[in-house]
Amino acid sequence: MRLTLQETTDPRVYDDAVSHLPITSPLQGWGYGEARRALGQTPVRYLMTQDGRTVGALQLIRKRLVPGFSTLYAPRGPALDSLDLLPAVADAVRRIARPTDALLKIEPPVPLPATDEHSVIPASYGPFQRAATEQPEHTIVADLRRSEDELFQDLHSMARRNVRTAQKLGVTAGRDDDFDAFWEIFIATNERAKLGAFPRRYYETMLHEGGAHGGEAYLVLARSQGRALAGGFFLAMGKSTAYLFGGSIRDDRLDEAGQPLKDAKAPDAFYWNAMLDAKRRGYELFDFWGIPRELDESKHSYGVFKMKLKFSEQRVWYPAYDLGLNAAAPLIVKALRWRKTQNNLRKRGSADDVL
Repeated sequence: MRLTLQETTDPRVYDDAVSHLPITSPLQGWGYGEARRALGQTPVRYLMTQDGRTVGALQLIRKRLVPGFSTLYAPRGPALDSLDLLPAVADAVRRIARPTDALLKIEPPVPLPATDEHSVIPASYGPFQRAATEQPEHTIVADLRRSEDELFQDLHSMARRNVRTAQKLGVTAGRDDDFDAFWEIFIATNERAKLGAFPRRYYETMLHEGGAHGGEAYLVLARSQGRALAGGFFLAMGKSTAYLFGGSIRDDRLDEAGQPLKDAKAPDAFYWNAMLDAKRRGYELFDFWGIPRELDESKHSYGVFKMKLKFSEQRVWYPAYDLGLNAAAPLIVKALRWRKTQNNLRKRGSADDVL
């Protein structure tokens, strides 16, 4: 089986292919690559053909490490007709890789069920070998093909109660163009959880470019008396949407008597209305985007996990796989692991990843 990679610089042609392939992800869309460009990385897009038929699309992010070495990364990709094509993808990338490209990382966008027992995750796909992910490996998804009543009944009882409370207290939630309000929530959440963030232009670029050529990028905010208290940034493509960034802020307002306002349950209203918005616009898969690999009740990430679990119990894995492209690959992997550890120590005082 031989695949041909044909580079394309037409965003609409590329996004059209990505959106219609059965195995796909919003992160393979043109807009996500442009956001990466804002960080100094270089996106390159290819259409995969076999016997004259398009069977895949591949967005590679080239990241320069040091002079003479770079890596290639397919964020939640490639987009494919079938996972059976992956060994041929390896051969095709080898043919177009530069001499300085030392390593290729892929994250096939096929959710693998996570059970309470040991989950079965393939150790390899042809020459690709299981490796550390860049995107969250463990996440929760929701199937939006059910009716709204069925979705609501499947929520945890606490989520149903909190959604009703938010409605009674006048909380509104839906798509919103107020990037400054989202940014305030996002930064406050990151500081509280000791998370890192890219420069603001990265998110603004993704919001603009993510919806310019065939996908969607949008904000959902939950407001109480006009103030945004919770919200998130979504990137969508094809039949799926992903909640990539967001959070909530503490409501420190007082009522007329000088007493703290009653908790409006804005985060619950945000999650529920984001799911409804996605369903009504035809999306079938809602990705909550990241829960801890290992559950630890003492960490902030455990609270994030419990919050998302109230809205869906469908836990899945998105494993990553590496392909060495030259003899430096093993050293590159070690160097990247060391750099990630140092970043974690500097930001949070722990070598452990957040998720």
